[in-house]
This record gives sequence, structure tokens and C-alpha cells, in this order.
Amino acid sequence: MIQTVLIYALPVLFAITLHEAAHGYAALRFGDQTAWRLGRVTLNPLAHVDPIGTILMPLLLYFATQGAFLFGYAKPVPVNFGNLRNPKRDMVWVALAGPGSNFVQALAWGLALYLIVGLGLEERFFIEMCKAGMLVNVVMFVFNLFPLPPLDGGRILVGLLPWRQAAMLSRIEPWGFFIVMALVISGVVSALWMRPLMALTYGALELLLTPFATLLR
Repeated sequence: MIQTVLIYALPVLFAITLHEAAHGYAALRFGDQTAWRLGRVTLNPLAHVDPIGTILMPLLLYFATQGAFLFGYAKPVPVNFGNLRNPKRDMVWVALAGPGSNFVQALAWGLALYLIVGLGLEERFFIEMCKAGMLVNVVMFVFNLFPLPPLDGGRILVGLLPWRQAAMLSRIEPWGFFIVMALVISGVVSALWMRPLMALTYGALELLLTPFATLLR
């Protein structure tokens, strides 16, 4: 279990840091300087790590359930959507930036895995770390796209819906976290969202990595 924690530590740290920094950078790019002024548009993980949500809670859950259930969170990047040049449109890009960074990271870990294997290296620790990097980022990519506020997918949906429907969906946000947790615990999110979309995401990654794999043969 300790080996697993060490293998996942670096991929998780990168996944969380780049996810939150991407939100802040996108917000800055579209006109909101809130995150920038608070020092959140940075690759320094200390700016994004929440001691309880990022470290203590995941570790306690991992050891308590022997890895069967994990949950954690980072400090959310503050975004004032009213400062965006086109709030309804730009909030889609700001929300999409986080999961998008996780997809790119999953692709990068996949490239590293193919490179290590292609060069004939047999160091199991690095091979397992690359696999962990892909898994962590695919999970974050798919989970954060779940279409319910305050998750990124919910905010993307709010930005895409007509004003009336968007306003109705946005009213869910104060209770959205609890609704999502109930759906996670009941297994609904896993069965109807995570597994199907993770399979599709891995398929897309494999397709994108195929030319690189061919070159290494």
C-alpha cells in the first residue's frame, strides 16, 4: 500500500496543480484577474493543495478502505465570471480548461510509458507511475465533466444552455456537491458515467498514441 501511495503521489500532484492552474490561466486569458491577483495562476503545488482535501482525506480513505474508495479535492480557483468579457461563453472555456489539462497530461504519461517500454527499460516503478498518471488524469477528466454544478461539466452545461434553462441548473450549485457525493456513494456515477466515458477516453488516447507507438517499433 505504501508503494502504491509513492507511485501515485507525483501524478496526483501534477494532475491537481495543472488542473487548477489551467482554470486560473483561462480566466485571466478571458478577462478575470481574480486568480492571478491571489497567486493561483502558478505551477507551485503549494498554492493549490488543500491539507485536508488533497492529503489527509485521500490517505485516510485509502488506508481505511484498502484502496476501494478514494476521494479528494484541491483549493478551488476563484473565478469572478462577471469579469469575463463574455461571461456565458467564456465560462465554458474556463471550466473546460481544467479537464482539458488532465486529458493532455494523460496523453503525456502515455507517451512516457511508450517511450520507456520502447527503449527496453524494465524499471517497474516508472512503468507503474506512467500507468498511474494516465489513470489519475483520465479519472479527473471524466469525473469533472459530470454535468452538475459545481463540477466543471455543470458549468460547461450552464454556459451552453439557453438562459432560462441555464438559470434553473445554476440554482442547484449550493447543493450540487452533496448530490454528486450521494450519486457517487450509490454507484450511479461509476456505473452510468465513469466506466463508459473512461473506456471512451482510453480509446481516444490509444488512437492518439498509435503513431508514436508505431515509430518505436
